Parts: sequence; C-alpha cells; structure tokens
Amino acid sequence: MEAFDRNVCRTFHLDANRINSRESLPNMNQLEKWHENGVIQIQMSEIAQNEAARGDQNRASKARNYIYTITMGNTPGETQMMQKIENILFLENAATTSERNDVEIVFNAYKYGSILVTNDGASKSQPNGILGKREELAKLGIEVMTDTQAVAVVRKLIAERDRRVIQRARRAGAPIPTWVGQD
Repeated sequence: MEAFDRNVCRTFHLDANRINSRESLPNMNQLEKWHENGVIQIQMSEIAQNEAARGDQNRASKARNYIYTITMGNTPGETQMMQKIENILFLENAATTSERNDVEIVFNAYKYGSILVTNDGASKSQPNGILGKREELAKLGIEVMTDTQAVAVVRKLIAERDRRVIQRARRAGAPIPTWVGQD
C-alpha cells in the first residue's frame, strides 16, 4: 500500500504578535488548523514565547502549546549572523530589550530553517519593523512574511502536494487519501 504524506514540509516560526488567543485572526486560524492536521509545523522561539506569555492568561496558554527553539547563538558564525541581523533591523545596535528580542526571534527562524510570521512593521506606528527589512533579511537567507502571505504560500504548496498525491495514487492503483482537496 502506497503511503502519502500530508505534510508540505514547511515550518513557520511565530512572532509573539501572531498569537491568536481570541481566534480573531482568520489567517492565523487557518495556519493553526493546518498545524493541527499535520500539513505544516508551527514553532516559536523561546524569546517570542516568553513575550507572548506575558499578560493575558489565554495568550500565555496558547503560546505555551507550541514547541519552542532556543537561541544558543554561541558559535562564531552564529554570533556574526546575529550581528548582521541586528545591523539590518536597527542600523547600529539594538538599544532596548524589545529590540534585542527581535534580533533573537529573527535569528531563531534563520537557525531552525523556518519562515518567520510576524506583523512587526505592518502598522503606521511601526512602518519599518521586521517586515520593512524583509528584503535585506532575504539576502541572508531569512524569509519573513505576514500570516496572509503564509496562507497563500501554504495553499500553493497544498495544491502541488495534492496533484502529486493524485498522480502517485493513480499510478500505484491506490486510493486517494481523504484529505486530498480538503486542506
């Protein structure tokens, strides 16, 4: 019997500002559903998880449900990468704890091969932020996007996955998995 994998092989790291404790963010709702169904992986850096866990208990509980990654940026290459990220995000040095956290959050997405999903920089009060620097970060191999963009990427990956699964199932004479066309 042919085995088919539902996972589209993408891992997303959430910034603290994408914790959807009230389930009022439709695109985050979709990403969370795909995560629960094994279509994608969602993780957070420990620093983002700690930021999200401050304050509201529902938000803290939701954030604590994700696997978290640890910075451990101690090698010369990792230290150098964190400095490059800091230079891109803040031109000189991260001056505040919040800014240093942003550097670590971006670094964790890079280190663990994930796409960072954030809303940092998508407002008038914060026009640059992480999203405003995504083109420069992309030159370092760091992918940053909004939850809307992440949903569009996953939809495309799902369509490609479904086409491949249908072709393989037909060639093997196997039934098409019930999740095809449902994600």
